[in-house]
Amino acid sequence: MLIKRPDPIPPREVTSEDLYKSRRRFLQQAGASMAILAGSALWPMGAARAGVRIGSPKHSRFSTDEDLTSREDVTTYNNYYEFGTSKSDPSQNAGQLPTDPWSVEIAGEVAKPGRLALEDLLRPQDFEERIYRHRCVEGWSMVIPWIGFPLASLVKRLEPTSQARYVEFTTLYDPKHMPGQRRDILDWPYVEGLRMDEATNPLAFMAVGLYGDPLPNQNGAPLRLVVPWKYGFKSIKSIVKIRLTREMPETTWHEAAPNEYGFYANVNPNVPHPRWSQARERRIGEFFKRDTLMFNGYGDQVAHMYKGMNLKRWF
Repeated sequence: MLIKRPDPIPPREVTSEDLYKSRRRFLQQAGASMAILAGSALWPMGAARAGVRIGSPKHSRFSTDEDLTSREDVTTYNNYYEFGTSKSDPSQNAGQLPTDPWSVEIAGEVAKPGRLALEDLLRPQDFEERIYRHRCVEGWSMVIPWIGFPLASLVKRLEPTSQARYVEFTTLYDPKHMPGQRRDILDWPYVEGLRMDEATNPLAFMAVGLYGDPLPNQNGAPLRLVVPWKYGFKSIKSIVKIRLTREMPETTWHEAAPNEYGFYANVNPNVPHPRWSQARERRIGEFFKRDTLMFNGYGDQVAHMYKGMNLKRWF
């Protein structure tokens, strides 16, 4: 099985965007721009016809005040193997992926399994803007302004049974429009999962947009997971199935290389990847590396979930 080694990180400078580079300026100007756009359909065309609108999301208390990564880098430097293994492949190959119509299958330990259209799954009044750090297992990181809603609110709406201990997510399988799925790189479709307490942690987030706009296809349109205290491969994209289970789900990267990619995948500078250290990281747009923070800097919110666990064994 081919496991693609990471591409070298270009030490180019970030092309700043005046609207987003400054957190203060972002909050001031985004409020005005969102008010203008509230009546517009900020979504792929079909979903707009269905009445799904991002509107004017509230700003979350969980956001970091760090400078944002440029929109150009966020939308052109991506890991999304369904569209290719090079960082530029997703932005070049994802444009033709149809996201209208879109539905999500709800299965497993829930009160009412079935299939929900995207517009029935989302509640735009719950949308928030959250600026999160994003850390990749390959050693690079970004700061991204997501728009979406807490995963916990969705899990609650699904009415889990008393047997639900994990949440499993599955990505779309569409080799016609996802050329990477025509190759035996991974066992498709892509599957990820969280423990129930992780899924209902306030930081776990379902993203539908970034930088005030709908998610581009290369970033996981129309619906993706964002788990900021874990390495990026946990944040599964283009979700078509959510299943609540009693047993820990077998996830794609853990199945492909269990000694390299654990189920938990918590950002941990003290646990090296077998082929490189995780102690340092390079923020895209910066030349020098910085120290990697335990749980990506979100320890105050998530460390209690792993109390008593050997984090070198349960990596």
